[in-house]
Amino acid sequence: MTDPLPFTDRPSSRYGPRRAHARQAKKKRRRLRRAVLAVLTGAVVAAGGTYGWAETRLQREVDLGAYGDRPPPGEGTNYLIVGSDSRDGLSPDAVRDLRAGGGGGRRTDSMMLLHTGAHGTSMVSLPRDSWVTVPGRLDTSTGKTKRPEGDKLNAAFAYGGPELLVHTVERNTGLRIDHYAEIGFAGFVNIVDAIGGVRMCLDRDIKDKKSGADLRQGCHTLDGKQALAFVRQRHQEKEGDLGRSKNQQKLLSTLAHQAAKPGTLFDPTEIGPAMRAGLETLIVDKDMSLRDLSEMFRAVQSVSGGQGKRINVPVSGFGVPTSKGNVLKWDAEKSARLFADLRQDRPLT
Repeated sequence: MTDPLPFTDRPSSRYGPRRAHARQAKKKRRRLRRAVLAVLTGAVVAAGGTYGWAETRLQREVDLGAYGDRPPPGEGTNYLIVGSDSRDGLSPDAVRDLRAGGGGGRRTDSMMLLHTGAHGTSMVSLPRDSWVTVPGRLDTSTGKTKRPEGDKLNAAFAYGGPELLVHTVERNTGLRIDHYAEIGFAGFVNIVDAIGGVRMCLDRDIKDKKSGADLRQGCHTLDGKQALAFVRQRHQEKEGDLGRSKNQQKLLSTLAHQAAKPGTLFDPTEIGPAMRAGLETLIVDKDMSLRDLSEMFRAVQSVSGGQGKRINVPVSGFGVPTSKGNVLKWDAEKSARLFADLRQDRPLT
């Protein structure tokens, strides 16, 4: 009787002995591992390249400390989010179609203070007609130093751009602004259109010649043009600029929620149609990173998800006549308490 063959040399199938079969299986596993490794490596390289591309598209233009004399850092993080009437990226035909008006320069159409901390996210609207003290500054048109003066909040932006606006907000709230983000008309419209519109429910008809808003009561998916008209209109609001601020809060948080859905992603650490549409029109502070921008985006998104609060700065009157036109005045005691709570990251009631 002959000795049996070693186990590895026994025929295992019609393809030959086990030794050859084992070698072939090992080769297949190695090829599979190499293929998987190549795919993963390609994905990492592509993601890194995409991230690098996005980093280069951020317009880091704003020097938050340009005016000095800043409040000390508080608890949590404060972002100033600004919607401007910048027409960069719009053709003359688009300007007319969007009722964007004419004129040079850029002004603010909306301002929101976003605070994140241990107790969640708070989004506080700062109406552009708020009566504030604009700090002393150099008047570039005359070369003379201007003394602090009372004026509308959006006047600070007109006089000295984002830097003076940030300085004015800090001096009037006592809050240190950690990051700044601004988007113009073109970027806003492009983002809304890129995600297929934003779903809004209206409790009444809105028709406003100046902004071009012509919307019916009920729930609608607004395209970029309609959404822009909605957030700009205020003549149909009983509370004027205050009512407009509430609309802007609602639409911004809803927009952030919808833009985060797969296929329309606007997470700045990812690339989706909405992110591509908005990134190149976004102006941020010099220290803003994509990670910072992503955290800001998620904070705005959390508000629509019920994990944050939408607040208007407390007011004592709106439509108050002054030498600079009708303004909205903050309630001195209540607004001071609000800003103190934000500065110390206390729960808001």
